[in-house]
Amino acid sequence: MAVDSTPELSVIIPVYNEQESLPILYEKLVGVLDEIGKSWEIVFVDDGSTDGSAETLAQLQQQDNRITIVTQRRNFGKSLGLGAGFQVSRGEIVVTMDADLQDEPTEIPTLLAKLNEGYDVVTGWKKTRQDPLSKRIPSRIANRTTAVMTGLNLNDMNSGFKVYRRDCIERITLYGDLHRYIPVLANYAGFKVTEVPVVHHKRQFGKSKYGAGRLIRGGLDLLTVLFLNQYGRRPLHLFGASGAVLLLLGFVINLSLTIEWLTGARNLSDRPLLTLGVLLMLMGIQLLTMGLVAELLVSYIQRNENPLNTVARISRVDDEPEALSEPTRKSS
Repeated sequence: MAVDSTPELSVIIPVYNEQESLPILYEKLVGVLDEIGKSWEIVFVDDGSTDGSAETLAQLQQQDNRITIVTQRRNFGKSLGLGAGFQVSRGEIVVTMDADLQDEPTEIPTLLAKLNEGYDVVTGWKKTRQDPLSKRIPSRIANRTTAVMTGLNLNDMNSGFKVYRRDCIERITLYGDLHRYIPVLANYAGFKVTEVPVVHHKRQFGKSKYGAGRLIRGGLDLLTVLFLNQYGRRPLHLFGASGAVLLLLGFVINLSLTIEWLTGARNLSDRPLLTLGVLLMLMGIQLLTMGLVAELLVSYIQRNENPLNTVARISRVDDEPEALSEPTRKSS
């Protein structure tokens, strides 16, 4: 089957030890995607699988050259996997879903229909979630906390089943575990975000890759998102404001002490406030300097960051496998 060099729709699927699920998922996807009426591609991101998933993906690619395989150098996590998939994919509309068969491919048209109403990101809300109680309760807590703190009222923030417009994903930088807050990041960037209920299935093979520490990590990631939204692009606003307050406070203390000394009201040698004033001024100068250095770092990182730095190779049927032996960086 010929490869469309510019597919209209890309489906990105992070894979980590899902060998048994992959053939079933592929067959379901092909049936749905062929009915949509758009040219399409499937981008599988193998995130360091050790169970034979790589071999299964290679076999599927031999059957269908609309499959692209992105192979990570090792297990880097879902955020970097999605970031690499976003960059490699070519469709103007991008679907992301998990490889464990819990997401239902027949819901893709539902997500696309909602996207066509003028939204930029549509999340699949697992309204009747087929997961253990130990996973559902922390998820509900995390979703409500996120809604309150960010103002984005979604019921299933961390759903991996989403549809995006390309201009949205090109504006989002993923690292760490920030994939769970993509809707928040998109909302902060000015894109329209919504959700629709979708069918959710029980896991058929293997076990969940997420442990009990996920809730704690999610909370820390939420703080990161809030901080980045407020100060991430302009850290001087945080460090500079704090530094200016301390510098001003120290200056006022030292000024008052200097006036006392000049008028002969009191000797400065027995005034601990003098030491405090000097320390406050020094701390203020340090914070201002840290803010300026942070501004330089943010500027440098934004110019040079590239999700493909973690990719070992990219395989498409229409060309030779592209080996990325050295990290690829954008020119400054």
